[in-house]
Amino acid sequence: MSLLEVRDLAVSYDGRRAVEGVSFTVEPGEVVAVVGESGSGKSTTAHAVIGLLPSNGAVDAGRILLGDADLASWSSKRMESVRGAQIGLIPQDPSSSLDPVKTVGAQIAEVLRIHKRGDRRAIRSRVVDLLARVGLPDPEARARQYPHELSGGMRQRVLIAIAIALEPRLIIADEPTSALDVTVQRRILDLIDDLRAESGTALLLVTHDLGVAAARSDRLVVMKGGRIEEQGRTAEVLASPAADYTKRLLNDAPSLSASPFRDPPPGSEPAIVVRDLVKEFKGFRAVDGVSFEVARGTTHALVGESGSGKTTTARMVVRFAEPTSGTVTIAGAGEGRGFRRHVQLVHQNPYGSLDPRQPIGDIVEEPLRNFRLGDRAERRARVLDLLDRVALPRDVLTRRPRELSGGQRQRVAIARALAAGPEVVVLDEAVSALDVTVQAQILDLLEQLQRDLGLTYLFISHDLAVVRQISHTVSVMNKGTIVESGTTRRVFTDPRHEYTRELLAAIPEPAI
Repeated sequence: MSLLEVRDLAVSYDGRRAVEGVSFTVEPGEVVAVVGESGSGKSTTAHAVIGLLPSNGAVDAGRILLGDADLASWSSKRMESVRGAQIGLIPQDPSSSLDPVKTVGAQIAEVLRIHKRGDRRAIRSRVVDLLARVGLPDPEARARQYPHELSGGMRQRVLIAIAIALEPRLIIADEPTSALDVTVQRRILDLIDDLRAESGTALLLVTHDLGVAAARSDRLVVMKGGRIEEQGRTAEVLASPAADYTKRLLNDAPSLSASPFRDPPPGSEPAIVVRDLVKEFKGFRAVDGVSFEVARGTTHALVGESGSGKTTTARMVVRFAEPTSGTVTIAGAGEGRGFRRHVQLVHQNPYGSLDPRQPIGDIVEEPLRNFRLGDRAERRARVLDLLDRVALPRDVLTRRPRELSGGQRQRVAIARALAAGPEVVVLDEAVSALDVTVQAQILDLLEQLQRDLGLTYLFISHDLAVVRQISHTVSVMNKGTIVESGTTRRVFTDPRHEYTRELLAAIPEPAI
């Protein structure tokens, strides 16, 4: 008998069908990865299994068998006996999943207390044991800390401690590493693997990252539009995908595709020159003596984990932060408003960087109005041309950001950045929040725009698989300093610093 069997599951939100006819099994100790883009129904399926659909969601049909018990018909109250005890959940975002006003120890203890797993002293001891088990140093001190005092990777480990506290037979991990650096991601996934091996717990892994799924799962379930496109042994699906959609996902995953290196053109003059850049915050050196050059018309990547100093460096390049010492020179850029027209920034979060009250047409046109470029008719023609360049339909002109997908919003952000005709564009984690297929489309767009317009990019990223695809040259940052620089080809094929080798080793690879 399978540990979990989902049969012909159908789920709707406010009567609108989101999942239709989904069937799969999870065997004891097995890792099953459910993959697909945003809106594919993968998270809805997982939330239906554990009985955590939002108030407007409903299971319309099908069975969810945990052993002999059909959870599909269980009330929320009855599901409380299953959640935690038999099925654990590792949610996606540790920042929003942990209570900011409770210590992490108290939040782990709450699970044990609800299920009556010992008295106060026994629970306190168990909390410390769990924090130690998930690899947090000084677990007694960590138990007394609040979520904001921990890093993102530490917070995710706390969520894992909560999920395994009652030793459930099945853990559902919903995008457990999507917000983490690649090295932290690898450590978290290694931890989950170790815990699974110790206890024989099965894992249902929900992810849009096919590289992670390929490296960590026994079987793949590929979803699109609320339905299963195909499923099977991971090695077999990777070797011979049956569905065109699966083939596209595989082709678009940077860690699985073998795109050629982009070699820099010879003899180009530098567009960006950074010399001995230093930035201090209250005595702490966030950036310490950083120097690099970016040839005109090429892409230079700054890579490293969170806290490496790469975003602070980018902010100084675009003059959103003043350096403590050192210089940034950008060829052709003037001062004041002239600089802003010449150098533009594309943020990581396209929704947060777009005014939710403005229609898309006004958002893209705003730089033209600010720099007094053209009359109304000329500005509108420029907006339409920009929408064409970033492959957006013209009917988005009157729509608001909330009406667009994440990939469409990022295209709007790129169109706005290009509106005033800059020569240098700084992209700060500009594709890290996107599904692999949308990410691939944006990377292709950036390459095409660079060829057509001669743009120079400074590309900030923690993801070396993406950097390999987009950049000509790269600087690797760690703790505020550059530890290695060179052409992307050389750094990837002959890394000379241990930290670079660690980053490269963290890129997920198929376990076949």
